[in-house]
Amino acid sequence: MRRTVDRTAGKVMSMREAVAAFVHDGDTVSLEGFTHLVPTAAGHEIIRQGRRDLTVVRMTADIVVDQMLAAGCVTRLVSSFVGNSSAGSLGELRRRIEHADPEPLAFEEYSHYGMVCRYLAGAQRLPFYPLRSYAGSDLPAVNPGIRQVVSPYPAADGGTERIHVVPPVNPDVTIVHAQRADRRGNTQIWGLTGVQAEAVYAAGKAVVVVEELVADEVVRSDPNRTLIPAHAVDAVVVCPRGAHPSFAQGYYDRDNAFYRSWSAISKDPARLRAWLAEWVYGTADHAEYVARLGEGFWAGLAVSEALSQPVNYGRRL
Repeated sequence: MRRTVDRTAGKVMSMREAVAAFVHDGDTVSLEGFTHLVPTAAGHEIIRQGRRDLTVVRMTADIVVDQMLAAGCVTRLVSSFVGNSSAGSLGELRRRIEHADPEPLAFEEYSHYGMVCRYLAGAQRLPFYPLRSYAGSDLPAVNPGIRQVVSPYPAADGGTERIHVVPPVNPDVTIVHAQRADRRGNTQIWGLTGVQAEAVYAAGKAVVVVEELVADEVVRSDPNRTLIPAHAVDAVVVCPRGAHPSFAQGYYDRDNAFYRSWSAISKDPARLRAWLAEWVYGTADHAEYVARLGEGFWAGLAVSEALSQPVNYGRRL
């Protein structure tokens, strides 16, 4: 008799358990969060577990990607932006792309909207997604995945129109960070959002990492804040401060000092590997990473309240 898996049952597990269960050598792994809610702690656990030959899909490849590259986890990167979030450069990524040092990196480059369209196509199980924004761009010349098709509809002038398309992306697993979820995986995000929901729907499996686990009643009290529903989630990991050095709206601020320091760290391969040895390999988990930074450090990233007004959803009398 075939058993039906209840995807609304409790899915809480540790980061170690989630990475072991859902991230495998050779997988395509999406790590999404746009400046805000970057799944850094998940990236660190992937490093600790020594995953290899990963294709990483991330719209804004930043520090966590640089770290995973230095740890030897990644052989292919699919992205629309690479850089240290307006604070400098990514030394390991530049060495691999510009000099194949210590080995080459396969890199697929798209525009931001091109990546959004790839996720949309993946989430909707479409063969491609059309977009107009590559007109005049040189990206199609360097990325054969960006192609043109003839529109089945006439152009505005009645003639034939050729339009650019991008292929879908369907990661083996998507990992996102969020503010809170219930035990079933109903996940709530507020503040700056990216393509978290689309990336989850495009994937075969989804892991949501949250600042806190809340009761079902909390989620039900504000349903419009639920960007990712339980049926799309395979695991919920509770990992406070797991987005550092990025920020989690309402929980802690962005660590700008770390972003500014990273360019110098990553520019020197020996210094970069020493940083990994101390802060990733040298910590058992993210809780130890957080504790090593110290409460005084976290007090410097504390945020004050900025409460939204209550909303009356109403109920039948």
